[in-house]
Order: sequence, then C-alpha cells, then structure tokens
Amino acid sequence: MAGTRVHVVSDVHGNAKDLARAGEGADALVCLGDLVLFLDYRDHARGIFPDLFGAEAATRVVELRTARRFEEARAFQRALWGGIDRERALEEAVRRQYAELFAAFPTPTYATYGNVDVPRLWPEYARPGTTVLDGTHTEIGGRVFGFVGGGLPSPMRTPYEIPEEEYAAKIEALGEVDVLCTHIPPQVPELLYDTVARRFERGSSALLDAIHRTRPRYALFGHVHQPLARRMRIGATECVNVGHFASTGKPWALTW
Repeated sequence: MAGTRVHVVSDVHGNAKDLARAGEGADALVCLGDLVLFLDYRDHARGIFPDLFGAEAATRVVELRTARRFEEARAFQRALWGGIDRERALEEAVRRQYAELFAAFPTPTYATYGNVDVPRLWPEYARPGTTVLDGTHTEIGGRVFGFVGGGLPSPMRTPYEIPEEEYAAKIEALGEVDVLCTHIPPQVPELLYDTVARRFERGSSALLDAIHRTRPRYALFGHVHQPLARRMRIGATECVNVGHFASTGKPWALTW
C-alpha cells in the first residue's frame, strides 16, 4: 500500500478531548499506553490522586518524589488512604477514565499498555476497531509493527511493572519487525532522563539489544515526558520518543 500515514501517541494521561482527534488524516492510530492520569506533575489539581485528596496533598507527593524521597512519599500516601478502600476507589476512578478514553479511540487503533495502565480492565472497554497487542505484531500498510507494553520495576511501583525476564521474553517473541513499538525506551541515558522530574526513568536493555540485533526501521516509545533527547539513531534504527500527548495533544506522524 502506498501513501500510508500512521499517527502515534503515548502518555495520554486522561486527554480524551485531543485523543478523539488524534487519528484525523491518518490510516491508523497507534497508542503506546499510559491512558490513566493518576497525578499530573505540571498541574497538581488534575488526576485521580488530587480528586481524592486535593491539590495540596498532590503537591506534597510531587515534591517528595522529585527529591527522590520515595519512602516518605509512600508513607504520606498510606496515611491519606487510612479508612478508605484503596483498591475499590482506584478501580472506580480508572474505570471512569477508561470509559471516556476508549470511546475516543478512532478506528482502527492499535494499542499497548503503559506502566500506569491496568491491563485486566482493557477487554471491557476496547471496542471493535481497537486492537490490543502485547508481545505480538500486526501489519499496517504493508509494514510489520511489533508491540510490547508495560514498564520495568521502579521506585514508583506503578500498576503494570513486570520483571525484566518477562519483558525480555516478550521482546524476543516479536522477532524481526519494521516498527518496534514499546511504552518504555531502550536503555540509553539520553532517552531516559526526564529534565523536569530530574531523574532517569527505567529503560530496557533487552529492547536495546533487540534494536542492535534485528535493526527495525523505527523504534517508537514514550514514558519519559520531557526527555533530554527525543530521537536518536542507533545503527539502522531511528529511535523516537513520540511525545507527551497529555500536554501536547498532537500525535507523531509516520508516513511511507
């Protein structure tokens, strides 16, 4: 197929309004995860956490995390959750966001999970026209797109963090693809450092090894909201952070 255009988004974090327009002019939309907005580091009044506990409490958590005082941040949050059914409150809030976000996906959409997503809920909200992929591939416009979702264990302890061995096995299962789509970046410092949060996020060495070994045309990812480097060539592969869709509202376009 000639003249194919694919729009790619990641880190949607509750931005359903722009998501509904993200597929305009494209043959398909690819979503690399993190649909849920738990806590917005720029606007502390937005997200599940401030909805429950207020913007002042959200600001305190952001301050502690930015200072890498993760144990203090967890202790502060545990005190807030006292007397509240945490699992029930969180699931109800996530469900409300998923209902709105999945309804905004255009047809066709190809999506994988981010580290803050809850995969077990996705089958309830993914409508016909939305294909969920994780550790597998599909063809779009004559090119093979491989997808691996989720993140690796981190001090943040987000909902969908999986062991490195499990993540590496999903990467290995893909084999050779034209476009390698993941939520997290390969293990390259410039792609992992967040200039606003002032910390390195988790990347995958297995993903980096696969890029060297299988040489896809593109490796697309998100996860790092304000990266030191947004794109980098590794051998034959163009590695691209497709952007923080929650704040930009604009997809990254791939055409061929």
